[in-house]
Amino acid sequence: MTDAADPQPLGRLARPRLYEQLVEQLLGYIESARLRPGDLLPAERDLAERLGVSRATLAQALVALEVLGVIDVQHGTGAVLRHRASVASVIKGLREHRSRLPDIVEARSTLEVKLAALAAERRTEEDLAAIGRALAAMKEEIDDGDRGAHGDELFHQAVTAAAHSPVMAQLMAFIGEMILETRLESLAQPGRPEQSLESHRAIAQAIQAQDAAAAAEAMQRHIELVSDVALLK
Repeated sequence: MTDAADPQPLGRLARPRLYEQLVEQLLGYIESARLRPGDLLPAERDLAERLGVSRATLAQALVALEVLGVIDVQHGTGAVLRHRASVASVIKGLREHRSRLPDIVEARSTLEVKLAALAAERRTEEDLAAIGRALAAMKEEIDDGDRGAHGDELFHQAVTAAAHSPVMAQLMAFIGEMILETRLESLAQPGRPEQSLESHRAIAQAIQAQDAAAAAEAMQRHIELVSDVALLK
């Protein structure tokens, strides 16, 4: 008589984070309200009251949906539905996002620090003008009450272009979608857009001064700043 196989040990189930629970409720609302792509969700104040949570907690859930491309949060308009997604796919996507964050930070440190140094060595007057326009665009967005995500993206694109390294530019394009996830998450944190803009200015000054070491150091500090994200952990 053979012994029965030992039962598999039971692991402790992870308790869903509050924002994950809110994500489920928001997706349920989208389904029940039959919202279609392009439709607006209710204002944050109304949603927070209906769900019985603070607006700060609700903001986490909205950022989570924005990171995965389910909604687009537009300044002055609100949250616009981009596509309807299942709860299972969204929660899976969020957990994958959390697990790959260290890899994204590592890739950015490897690529963007070198790009900043090369930009300081190779930049042209046209490159400096593009970097300046990106800084101005981000400041204008922030002054208008927005997060500055578009200006942030323009700045990093301008630094990449100023490095005049086609292969490294292709590598940056390859990880661009993953960087977008962390950009949205980082800039949604209170005070972060202003901090990020100041960090950009330090990088730009070093590039203008053609100081490659200072540009690399400033970019490394910037990546460490924007990678310190607490929203979706």
